[in-house]
Amino acid sequence: MDFANLAAQLNAGTILPEGIVIITLMAVLIIDLALGRASERWIGYVAIGGLLASIFALYLQWDSANPIGFSGGFNADDLSIVFRGIVALSSTVTVLMSIRYIEQSGTALAEFIGILLTATLGGMILSGANELVTIFIALESLSISSYLLTGYTKRDPRSNEAALKYLLIGASSTAVFLYGVSLLYGLSGGKTQLTAIELGITNADLTQSLGLVIALVFVIAGVGFKISAAPFHQWTPDVYEGAPTPVIAFLSVGSKAAGFALALRLLTTVFPLVAEEWKFVFTALAVLSMVLGNVVALAQTSMKRMLAYSSIAQAGFVMIGLIAGTEAGYASMIFYMLVYLFMNLCGFTCVILFSLRTGTDQIAEYSGLYQKDPLLTLGLSLSLLSLGGIPPLAGFFGKIYLFWAGWQAGLYWLVLLGLVTSVISIYYYIRVVKMMVVKEPQEMSDAIKNYPEINWKLPGFRPLQVGLITTLIATSLLGVLSNPIFTLANNSVSHTPMLQAVTTQKAQVGLVKTYEQQEL
Repeated sequence: MDFANLAAQLNAGTILPEGIVIITLMAVLIIDLALGRASERWIGYVAIGGLLASIFALYLQWDSANPIGFSGGFNADDLSIVFRGIVALSSTVTVLMSIRYIEQSGTALAEFIGILLTATLGGMILSGANELVTIFIALESLSISSYLLTGYTKRDPRSNEAALKYLLIGASSTAVFLYGVSLLYGLSGGKTQLTAIELGITNADLTQSLGLVIALVFVIAGVGFKISAAPFHQWTPDVYEGAPTPVIAFLSVGSKAAGFALALRLLTTVFPLVAEEWKFVFTALAVLSMVLGNVVALAQTSMKRMLAYSSIAQAGFVMIGLIAGTEAGYASMIFYMLVYLFMNLCGFTCVILFSLRTGTDQIAEYSGLYQKDPLLTLGLSLSLLSLGGIPPLAGFFGKIYLFWAGWQAGLYWLVLLGLVTSVISIYYYIRVVKMMVVKEPQEMSDAIKNYPEINWKLPGFRPLQVGLITTLIATSLLGVLSNPIFTLANNSVSHTPMLQAVTTQKAQVGLVKTYEQQEL
């Protein structure tokens, strides 16, 4: 056996970041088995150290000369590096906000972190998967871990209910997605690599095939569930309300990022022949998500349910970049996911801190919070205003970039709808800010009147403080100092051959159409 040739085909270095996550996972489990409850003081820091090492390994992979590993099954190109980095960063912040929350719930921290690292591993592999079997295994690793995390606080009936609902709907969506990819396998003549599937479909001239259309619809349904796009959002409000708050923080960013990475790779590689069809479907999903998410959020009384519908609306905004199908469109998607990471996790960190101190997540109970906790008020206000797109915060530049890319691509009415729904979102975000800041002392809620004295020295509160301050600074500064993130997003697209081929092909088609119109 030619081991040198085998090693070259495997190119195992492409999954070095995932390997570090696996080692970290094993270290967490071994330490927990050896030391038991005594390990919980510092086991979270072991996980954070491993995740940061994984992010550093991703940095070292940037612009790799040979990004293809495992005989084409995994692609460590710059696009996957960015999305894997988002998943790893979201998991890092989630660990910071989990330590105190899980301890207070009376459940084991090490097991929680172990399941979270497994979900992280699934999301990272899914972001770079280039083959159907790899995609399915990574998707299942992410999904099953998410179900377990959702129902982790076993003593809470809301958590159990959320986990059961998530499991049932998630299993159905996975089955639909699996049927879609099995159709692709059959239509391509038994191919599993994405590029080989596209070549097989092209050679067989299946553009008008009903089987290809059904496969496309089923794949979109599976992806739509993962990114919480309407009408595949039914699980989102209930899961967000019932699941442990750190879990929904991870689902809202890490799982969503992995879903968009899968959508981008699958749709641009496998379905270029039916690009107009899938863009039409995603246009409908974007419209439904933006309208339903922002309108229904107006009526919510629970902060977690409001953030759930906000998450649905944010998915609609990101889809504008996907539908545009241009280099600017893809770059705007990545830019928005990067800034969304910090502003959304900043908001969830504040929600966790408030619930730990008061035991509630009702919006009305935030009344007068500024009087007792200025830092928490500042963090939550800036994160909500950034989500609404208020300048000069990061969310404003993210939305401007998305809308500009959509406008350039000719999506005029979709951009206008995005602007209108974004204005609607500002109303329910500012309502919360106003309630926290403007209320007079005599108008304080009962929760604020009984607000405990702030003591960051309590066990588990220091990591929350670090997470809050870090995400708050990032949310504040990434708007003003957004050029590095712009550059990163643009380079990740321009350095990815898959996306360059798509944008070049689209530009050529546009030139041909223009020439034909001139001839007529």
